[in-house]
Parts: sequence; C-alpha cells; structure tokens
Amino acid sequence: MPRNIKLTIEYDGTLFHGWQAQQPRSSRPKRLTAGSRRTVQGEIERALKKIYRKNLKLIGSGRTDSGVHACGQVANFAMSSPMPLAEIQRALNANLPEDISIIKAEEVLPDFHARYSARSKTYRYSILNRGARPALERNTCLYYPYPLNLAAMRREAKSLVGRKDFRSFAAGDASKSDDGKMASTVRTIKRAGISRKGDHIWIDIEADGFLYKMVRNIVGTLLAVGASRLPSGAIRKILAQKDRRAAGVTAKAKGLALLKVIY
Repeated sequence: MPRNIKLTIEYDGTLFHGWQAQQPRSSRPKRLTAGSRRTVQGEIERALKKIYRKNLKLIGSGRTDSGVHACGQVANFAMSSPMPLAEIQRALNANLPEDISIIKAEEVLPDFHARYSARSKTYRYSILNRGARPALERNTCLYYPYPLNLAAMRREAKSLVGRKDFRSFAAGDASKSDDGKMASTVRTIKRAGISRKGDHIWIDIEADGFLYKMVRNIVGTLLAVGASRLPSGAIRKILAQKDRRAAGVTAKAKGLALLKVIY
C-alpha cells in the first residue's frame, strides 16, 4: 500500500513564479531555461523525480503567488518506497535549491490531503516602518517610511473578523481562491492581529481560506487607514460595497508569507 508523506516546507519566494507548477509533466525531467517560469512545486517535483526515478504528484495546501514566501507551507505525496522519513527529508534537501527547505517529513493517514484536510491558514505580512530603507530585509518586508496609526489599524482590523463576503478584497476573478479553484467569496477570518516590535510591524490573518490576493488587498487597505487616508468605519463600508475598487491598493508580494496551516 502506498505511503502518504506530508512535507512542511519553507521557501524564499523572491525568484519563484509562485507555488504551482506551470509546465506539463512528461517522462523526462524538465530543465529550466532562460524563459522558464520557476515554481516551488516544480522544483520539489523535480527533486522527487531524481530520488525515486518516477513522476510523483505533489499536492500543496494552496497556491502562493509570485514573490510570496512561506515558513510553513504543507504538501503531501504518495509513494511506495520504504525510505525512512529522515532520509526523505535529507534527500530532498540535497536535491533542492537553497531557497527551498524541507523542514519536516511525516507519514500520515491515507486520507490526509494537504488542501482539503486544512482547517485554517495563517498569513503574516511584514512591514519595516523606519526612515532608512532595508538592505538585509529588502526581499522579505514592505518598506514603509511614513508614520502609521496602529490603534486605528487595529480597530479596523476587528471588522474583518467573522464570516463575511470578502469580494471587495479579491483581485481579478473574485471567485478564484488561493488553491486556484472557483469558489464562493464568503470566508471566515478567525483572527486579524497587528503587532509591533521596534521598527517591525506584523499583520497576522488566520482564516478558513483566502481569495486571490485577499491578504495583500486587506494590508493595503489597513495601511491607508494607518496613514489617515481612510476614515474610521472604512472596512465595514468596503465590505458592504462588494466592489474591489472600494478597497485600498494591493500591497507588494514580498512582505507576505504563509506562516502555518492547521489541520
């Protein structure tokens, strides 16, 4: 009987065209060319091909867009090899580029599905709020040199919590979810927290699912609140309008990371 292997994955999304593999599979391993779109899923599937000499399908908990990072992406695949879990992790990391790391490999029940078994996901958006631009963190946070009213941002963030229609915060096709499937625009946000330590601000949002660019659109709107470009009560009004044009701009991808997936 095939084994079901769950991977916890960390990656720097700077040089990736998102999570989802773009190229069709074939019996030959793919070579990246100058025009290829490099993806996280594609790199891991290539590593699996090298190790097991066959194509193995990797199922992710959801898609992350170009430039978005992950500390706790989860994926699973089925295989029949008796290879120990520690060796699976070691072999994958030995065959992956430096911007992807397998943090953990576990054997799970046959019915575990990285996407469909997930109960919630938490995304974190990182902001560097100081006068000097970052050098070391330039690819992993949004540089914002202007004053922000965090108290106002926190008040507005409370209006996001609960089961609501988030159409106003969905980019493009409002019904496209983070796993690429067509779905309702109703989601349940369980937590929307904003914290600060020194020059660093973090916006953490946990929900049962996310629409396309939903977190980045929420962050852009909260930044407009913090900069006094939107008034008190703005989030409630934006939600009621169900119109993307009512919300703020889309925050840059580089500040966003998939923090964890809860099962």
